[in-house]
Amino acid sequence: QDSEKAKTFVQAFLKRSMPKMKDEAIQDMLTRKAVVLEHYPKKKAKQKRKKTKGFTAKQRRELRLFEIEPEQQRYAIFLPLHELWKQYIRDLCHGLKPDAQPHVIQGKLLKADLHGAIVTVTKSKCPSYVGITGIILQEFKHVFKIITKEDKLKVVPKLNNVFSVELDGFISYIYGSKFLLRASERSAKKFKLKGTIDL
Repeated sequence: QDSEKAKTFVQAFLKRSMPKMKDEAIQDMLTRKAVVLEHYPKKKAKQKRKKTKGFTAKQRRELRLFEIEPEQQRYAIFLPLHELWKQYIRDLCHGLKPDAQPHVIQGKLLKADLHGAIVTVTKSKCPSYVGITGIILQEFKHVFKIITKEDKLKVVPKLNNVFSVELDGFISYIYGSKFLLRASERSAKKFKLKGTIDL
């Protein structure tokens, strides 16, 4: 009896839902095909990925993460780093050959990592900086930290200073005022071929 009620209900429901369909077609649908009613599943809420939080700038300063300990401030310790840097630049520039085009090498050096390079301050608005030579240990947005042969750690601002880098007889000049970027940002920056040359 219940099955008969169900059958009557389904037929009546289909007739109401599809008034244009003939009784024979409805009957055919019931006997040959399954009736699929539309179902809209609930959208699952997207789980937000938890970002791994690093240290803040204040925490890094408090932990002194970027400070070089006094016992580590020795020029000789960083000479192997300089040798690695020289090999890195040679590989980057496919060997610094005498016939290499200076502007091509210059363009690559602008985006290269300078940690380990020996630089000299050649010009400066502050005369006391001129002549400082050493290995770059750290590069920040506004300053270079350089270790000299006298085992002294110097913090030299980029602004208003010109630095020279020499490798295999090729000398390149870095105008610090145009170099006010972090090393990671500089690698993605497009430098203009011609610019004003000033301190």
